[in-house]
Amino acid sequence: MKSTYDVLIIGSGLAGLTLALTLADSKKVCLVSKREITDSASSWAQGGIAAVLNNDDSIEEHIQDTLIAGAGLCDSAVTRMVATQGRPSIEWLIQRGVRFTREADDSGYHLTREGGHSHRRIFHVADATGQAVQKTLTQQIREHQNITILENHIAVDLITNKKLKHYALDDKNLENRCLGAYVLDNHTGKVLTIAAQHTALATGGAGKVYLYLTNPDVSTGDGIAMAWRAGCRVANMEFIQFHPTCLYHPHAKSFLISEAVRGEGGILLLPDGTRFMPEHDARGELAPRDVVARAIDFEMKKRGLDCVYLDISHKPADFIAEHFPNIQKRCLELGIDMTKQPIPVVPAAHYTCGGVMTDDKAKTDIENLYAIGETSCTGLHGANRLASNSLLECLVFSQAAAQDILTAPSETPMLLPAWDESRVTDADEEVLITHTWNELRRFMWNYVGIVRTNKRLSRALHRIHMLRDEVHEFYSNFRVSNNLIELRNLLQVAELIVLSAIDRHESRGLHYSKDYPYTLDEAIPTVLEPANYYSLLDSDHDAQKRE
Repeated sequence: MKSTYDVLIIGSGLAGLTLALTLADSKKVCLVSKREITDSASSWAQGGIAAVLNNDDSIEEHIQDTLIAGAGLCDSAVTRMVATQGRPSIEWLIQRGVRFTREADDSGYHLTREGGHSHRRIFHVADATGQAVQKTLTQQIREHQNITILENHIAVDLITNKKLKHYALDDKNLENRCLGAYVLDNHTGKVLTIAAQHTALATGGAGKVYLYLTNPDVSTGDGIAMAWRAGCRVANMEFIQFHPTCLYHPHAKSFLISEAVRGEGGILLLPDGTRFMPEHDARGELAPRDVVARAIDFEMKKRGLDCVYLDISHKPADFIAEHFPNIQKRCLELGIDMTKQPIPVVPAAHYTCGGVMTDDKAKTDIENLYAIGETSCTGLHGANRLASNSLLECLVFSQAAAQDILTAPSETPMLLPAWDESRVTDADEEVLITHTWNELRRFMWNYVGIVRTNKRLSRALHRIHMLRDEVHEFYSNFRVSNNLIELRNLLQVAELIVLSAIDRHESRGLHYSKDYPYTLDEAIPTVLEPANYYSLLDSDHDAQKRE
């Protein structure tokens, strides 16, 4: 089956939805979602969206807070661009119908504060901001006649002119251009060919590469892996943000305890009730996430603890119920009354600060290919993302990409070949996928976690290459499935994380190495370019298998 659209958007979080709604009045849009539209990391976001509103705050201070958290690696121009667009982005959501929490006397919006912020500037909808925003925009997406929604579909790979060999092999200067993507329909098992003048990757991060995470299961780094295979550079992949406070309970899968709990006065305690954060940083519980996560990791390893505790029980019960209704509800379901007792917490993989390199219009190295949201590396987050800047980045760069697309000259999409699976068969067993997935996530957690060493990174890379060869052989001989596509992408992203970590001979932001505990004077981004041998291997393989 073949389809043609003006714009193909792969991913249905806030970035993808914003881009789709901004374009749909004048463009024919196809929105691809691996599961339901609402199954995204954006929907899981509890805290909110950072934007300057109050007179006692300023854009300059928001910029400064972002630069400090980013440990010298933020792009100052991009940071200014995003901070300046904070209020217009909030106003766009309000116009779309998002009802942010207001003060009790209805005098204005209630703004909360999170780690690394010098002021209260977080717009939120109680403690389920992402869910509220996602629900509002999803309804409008479903009602728009120019948007085709493909739920339970997963992109297999991007289609480029170079992969299809529609170029002169001896012309090294010919522009690489994205033409669309191959997409697997999980209902039928058939692979669709979707041609588009413009394609946007909005697939989120890669938290699923780790054993413990706060992300949904769909966070498998698909966009980053596809863009890398197509020829895009990636940057700063070593900077994986571990959220300090994930609920620790055998029945609490990936449940995040929002940073806003600490912003509203929650304190971190050892099992004996001793507060420990002031010993690690003068900002205490309001230090940036990398500092808090390392402090918790240090205390747990030093004392052999399974977890530490986050206590906000000193606040009135009605205050907790008003500000954290969803967190309180989940805790109560597990027998934890946060109004009377502390919450057991541990760090968990939370956000991929690096990704596909883009410019300030979200354009990648490949013509007509954009990357937005967590998939991208715009220069905003540097070595550590400031809390609640991620949803803001989604809004700002989706709008920037939309304006670039709307002003681009129209082109007729190429006629693309159908997906060819004539040389593959059904997999005889899927046990390899399950075992490889589990092995990958466990050694990434052990070797490429909050604290790293050269030996651990070397071991991880060796294991990744062994597993990648096995999965490549599996991919070459059997029909693709959702699990196989995700595993293939996770192995690629894991390699990029490890290679980036090996390249950084210092400790900065989210990357802490025992072998290089110091921070260098000059902050330099880690930029990886697709190796020639790997690109050729992948292109030749795809050509033999699919053409």
